[in-house]
Amino acid sequence: QVQLVESGGGLVQAGGSLRLSCSASGRTFPNYAMGWFRQAPGKEREFVTSISRSGVVTYYADSVKGRFTISRDNAKNTVYLQMNSLKPEDTAAYYCAAGPTVRIGEKHYDYWGQGTQVTVSP
Repeated sequence: QVQLVESGGGLVQAGGSLRLSCSASGRTFPNYAMGWFRQAPGKEREFVTSISRSGVVTYYADSVKGRFTISRDNAKNTVYLQMNSLKPEDTAAYYCAAGPTVRIGEKHYDYWGQGTQVTVSP
C-alpha cells in the first residue's frame, strides 16, 4: 500500500513557474513508477508525465514537453513536477499516481493522491 500526498499547487500568472511535490508513505516507493495526471473542469483526466522507478525513463505529453520536468528522489520518497512557462490551459487539479511500471495510461496506476490545484491566470 502506498499513500500519496501532493503539494505545491497555487495561483500563478502566465509565464510563471511552480513546482509540485508528491510525497509517498512506506519504504516501497523505489519499487513504483510514478506519474502525474491533471483534470481541468469539465474535462477528463489526462496524462502529463511519468518516470520509471530508477528515474532513467520519462514520458511527457506533447502539450507540456519542453516546459515541464519530472524527477524523483527515492531517498526522500518524493516525486517532483517542475512546471515552467505556465499557460492558462495548464489550469487543472494535478494528481500523482504510483504503478508497477512506467506507462502513459491511467489504468496502469494503482495508487492516487488527492490532487493539488494549479491555476494560471492570463
